[in-house]
Amino acid sequence: MDPFSAEGELINIHNAFHQGQYQAVIDFDTSSFSPENALPARILQLRAQIAQGNTADVLADIEGEADQTPDLGAVKALAQYQSGNADAALQLAQDLAENYPDNATVQALGGTVLQAAGKSEEALNLLSKHQGSLEAVTLIVQIHLQQNRSDLALKEVQAAKRWAQDSLLVNLAESWVGMRVGGEKYQSAFYVYEELASADSTSAPLSIVGQAVAEIHLGRLPEAEAAISAALERYPNDTGLIANSIVLNVLAGKPSQDLEERLRETEPSHALLADIQEKSEFFDAAAAKYSAKVSS
Repeated sequence: MDPFSAEGELINIHNAFHQGQYQAVIDFDTSSFSPENALPARILQLRAQIAQGNTADVLADIEGEADQTPDLGAVKALAQYQSGNADAALQLAQDLAENYPDNATVQALGGTVLQAAGKSEEALNLLSKHQGSLEAVTLIVQIHLQQNRSDLALKEVQAAKRWAQDSLLVNLAESWVGMRVGGEKYQSAFYVYEELASADSTSAPLSIVGQAVAEIHLGRLPEAEAAISAALERYPNDTGLIANSIVLNVLAGKPSQDLEERLRETEPSHALLADIQEKSEFFDAAAAKYSAKVSS
């Protein structure tokens, strides 16, 4: 097989994954891939299964191999975390970060688990060791945004643009920063996702969610709701769509208990669920300070 063609196919499957076309990634025929490209492609297919909530299948698939290959060990950590086994996932991610800090898959997936577990500085320390990994760059950007450090996120994007100007991931990261900065950047971010959607015949969840979030910031709630509702019919278990539908319902004053339960079944450790639980506990604690007064 032509090595340039094989490299192109690996790029295609990589882009499909980051566009949220998970089923297309899973169905991709990798039988003709070289040994060098076969493992990265398999990692993407396993991650696509995790994204669809099939963590048990992934853990069964890599049983016995995860202890031998750090890339698959990182997949195991991610699958464990997504299935609700956070303690085991964190321990495995920390072990991999200590022993294989230069492995790109360990950086990306281990960094994801570390950040999800609240270990932001450990995640950044691991991700900072990357050598030209755009996925590491986008994770660093996401962490800085979660830390409310838009300045550092923007700096990371600007640095990456100097060596990966036309990359899908860099364009996405720039749109994330734009939606945090606000103002005219909301519309710029919307155009990024609109272009992505127009080039994606499958209307993958990532582009739909991105467009919807931009619409929310632009005050166009009905358009956002229509897009996400239609997408949920096609991708009922996509956690990004479910989470953003919950947010939309809250903004519109609609109940979201059914969606919360669906998200809990699909991804028990999702950050939105943790945030909802935390806010509920704060409310209960505040309410407990006051007792009802009944007038005679």
